[in-house]
Amino acid sequence: MRVIGMDIHRSFAQVAIMANGNIIEEKRVDLVQERVIAFGKTLERDDEIVLEATGNTAAVERLLRPFVKRVVIANPRMVRAIAFARVKTDKIDAAMLARLHASGFLPEVWAADDDTVRRRRLATERMGLVEETVRLKSRIHAILHANLIPRYKGHLFGKAGRRWLAAASLPEHERAILDRLVDELEHTTSQLTLLDRDLAAQALVDERARRLMTIPGVGPVVASMVLAAIGDITRFDSAQKLASYFGLTPRVRQSGESPARHGRISKQGNAGVRKMLVEAAWSAKSAPGPLRAFFARVSATRGASAAIVATARKLAVLIWHVLTKEHDYAYARPAFQAMKLRKVALKAGAPRAYGKAGPGRDYWIKDIRHAEMAYVARAEAAYARMVAAWRQVPPKPKKTTA
Repeated sequence: MRVIGMDIHRSFAQVAIMANGNIIEEKRVDLVQERVIAFGKTLERDDEIVLEATGNTAAVERLLRPFVKRVVIANPRMVRAIAFARVKTDKIDAAMLARLHASGFLPEVWAADDDTVRRRRLATERMGLVEETVRLKSRIHAILHANLIPRYKGHLFGKAGRRWLAAASLPEHERAILDRLVDELEHTTSQLTLLDRDLAAQALVDERARRLMTIPGVGPVVASMVLAAIGDITRFDSAQKLASYFGLTPRVRQSGESPARHGRISKQGNAGVRKMLVEAAWSAKSAPGPLRAFFARVSATRGASAAIVATARKLAVLIWHVLTKEHDYAYARPAFQAMKLRKVALKAGAPRAYGKAGPGRDYWIKDIRHAEMAYVARAEAAYARMVAAWRQVPPKPKKTTA
């Protein structure tokens, strides 16, 4: 078996081919699809390729995967032999990747499958559109503020707000800028609406997404973003590891005999998904159920900001259990869930059916809705009683030496 180390750059890759512990060949491969495929055809079926994770690594991995036994992706932050080398060249880096993998000391990262790569591209595109929308709205507010125009009492970017903007008294050059920003905002918003429609349609036919949407606060966008980040849930051995992957676990410092000190959350991993879980936590804490009781308990001692982050971590734990055990959330409300899925279907472009009862009709029957809310309210009260019954464990006495 040969090991091929590839130091990836924007336009080329430095290749080092190792056999029997020695580098037998070095070359450069242009990172163009035809050249990469041609290079793959020269390899053997039992070869293993080692790549460093970077922006175009996924494309190289996808093209070379059919020609070799395995393509391994290394974590660049943890390849210390390369990151801290005093003599650093492309040839040395490629050879070091091959040697580390052959010796079993290479820190690997998970290689996403094609479906996960597609999901991640959609998630990245959505985050970009959201950021662009926020930027445009901020610039519009800045123009109004600079021209001493009072704040609009209502939704500035709704229909009434747009009419108010069109009638606002502005200098001619400021009006031209504002009109251009409004046009850009309309275009960006329409693109975001189309993308959210695609995500909703994707969530409806994905069993994993439907299960995630039984959790309070989790809609089609949050479910799609989470699944794009996770990929294969089996690569996380515990809920703790999934929460850590999202950067929702606290930092820990401990040395010698001193006790461990827990700080703020690590904020490692996907910042976009972490932000969406926090937003989902704000929604979940308003719905009756154990999550609301959990938020209230933490908020009473540490404040709302810490409580909402703790609730987001609790959502990550629930996500792991729902996906791993392939069960819906235990305290899901069937009628509410049917209504929720109907709204997702309408968002995905399903036709409206007037004059007949739809799949979410039970939610609008008062007795059914109140019965479900009473059920989750009892679960919330049971959690509160359990917490109230807790007793602080006294610290163990220190051992004395004779």
